[in-house]
Amino acid sequence: MKHRFLCFLIVFAFSLAVEAKPKRILIFYKTAAYKHLSIPSGIAAISELGKKHGFLVDTSSNASVFDINTLKNYRAVVFLSTSGDLLNAPQQSQFEQYIQSGGGFVGIHGASAGEYDWSWYGKLVGAVFDGHPTQQQATFKVVGKKHPSTSHLPAEWNIKEELYNFKNINPNIQVLLTVDESTYQGGTNGAFHPMAWYHKFDGGRSFYTALGHADDKYTNPLFLKHILEGIRYAMAK
Repeated sequence: MKHRFLCFLIVFAFSLAVEAKPKRILIFYKTAAYKHLSIPSGIAAISELGKKHGFLVDTSSNASVFDINTLKNYRAVVFLSTSGDLLNAPQQSQFEQYIQSGGGFVGIHGASAGEYDWSWYGKLVGAVFDGHPTQQQATFKVVGKKHPSTSHLPAEWNIKEELYNFKNINPNIQVLLTVDESTYQGGTNGAFHPMAWYHKFDGGRSFYTALGHADDKYTNPLFLKHILEGIRYAMAK
């Protein structure tokens, strides 16, 4: 009986130690094509969110971090306006293993504009970038009001943004925001144009928002709450 109780205490203490380990995320911001000038603002804003809400933030633009022994230290990896061909084949395999083992992914804005030959990545993100018109005002509509990343937003949110069009949209995504193409010029997705979503994918969790092109988003409380809750969703086990 004493042996069983001692085993229970050991397991309980280990569980507490695991829970006490601070949550940590990685911001990955490599650009092999277009480089968004707002990336430093995004890094600063997410780092500040981490300080305020209890998670640690590491940053890198070096793809060598995509090794399973490194990735396992992170509850989620944030692709912040990444672009182009980001990872080589071994690094892609390591990232797939990370997601399959329950890791989290957050894609912000340009994260959908790259790795076009890696179909797994496109499915993880949830859609593939398919061009955009000039930046302009448009009306976004909340269709996932119960999710914490959008529950605080107005039902119709009129803002200026670089408005992505998409192809190869994963049918399993849970859409949070759409954009009304009748309120701007250059939309190609039609009556239902997703702009933010989440889904479970291949053992992990994925959140993506197409918002976040310019510096001003990273000082906007509504947008910061949007990405904070996306990160929290991705970090959840």
